Amino acid sequence: MSTSTPLAPATTAVPLAPVVRQRRRRRPTPGRIALLAVLSVGLAGTLLPFVWMILGAFKTNAEIMRRPITWWPQAPTLDNFRAWFFEFDMTRYFLNSVFLAVVSVATTLLFCSMVGWALAKLEFPGKKVLITVVLGTMFVPGIVTLIPQFVLVANLNMVGTYWGMILPGMVGAFGVFLMRQFMLEIPDSLLDAARIDGAGEFRIFARIVMPLCRAPLATLAIFTFMGSWNGFLWPLIVSQRDSLYTLPVALALYTSPTGDKGAEFGLQMAGSVLIIVPVLAVFIAMQKHFVQGIAMTGIK
Repeated sequence: MSTSTPLAPATTAVPLAPVVRQRRRRRPTPGRIALLAVLSVGLAGTLLPFVWMILGAFKTNAEIMRRPITWWPQAPTLDNFRAWFFEFDMTRYFLNSVFLAVVSVATTLLFCSMVGWALAKLEFPGKKVLITVVLGTMFVPGIVTLIPQFVLVANLNMVGTYWGMILPGMVGAFGVFLMRQFMLEIPDSLLDAARIDGAGEFRIFARIVMPLCRAPLATLAIFTFMGSWNGFLWPLIVSQRDSLYTLPVALALYTSPTGDKGAEFGLQMAGSVLIIVPVLAVFIAMQKHFVQGIAMTGIK
């Protein structure tokens, strides 16, 4: 005979009423349908050249010129990519582009953040005039300053050097404006507390301000990387020798109708695909910070 006491009946759990979330379904209105149609056409118009470029990179020049056109490659080939890697010095051009982009990004982030910090949080005579001058340069077309910049670089004996291609882009008005706008939102009380604790201005900038500026720094890094990576006119003028060519310069010179290969459209499209891959990789890796930086600095 068992001596164990009977277990008390378990309390019946009160079933929770299922929470039904009803979504409000918007009825498609004629205006909404028209808006979606317009956006779809715009999206297709944006993506179509990229799709054509990627597919064309796997076609022969004869197939690209064939009429009627064929979207999908009839005889896919890697000859265009093979030509870039084995007939041209693709590795050197790629390394040149990477070096210029990395140095440009590093110097731009450093100097633009320092200038933005001074214009946002430091007080000195002539500050408002300096802000007006810096912002005013944003409205000056870049082609206007091309010749003065080249004369300056030539006087410094930097034509035909990496630094001649990097120097004019180390500080830009847009980068200063972007960093200043974000730094204006940093509370003065936080900086005053650091000063009371004995921190100097450089320590406040390096240990407090810069860690708070990750989002605008990422945004500025992407813009600077894209500008340097896709830059054509300034590297073409200043490089002046094959060993300093970047990818866009090599693509234009070797695949133009008057270039070494003549009008090789398949070669052009393969080179374009190789050029945009690093930009897309950087954007995808930093997309979260890029969107956050755009939203926080009010640049839309």
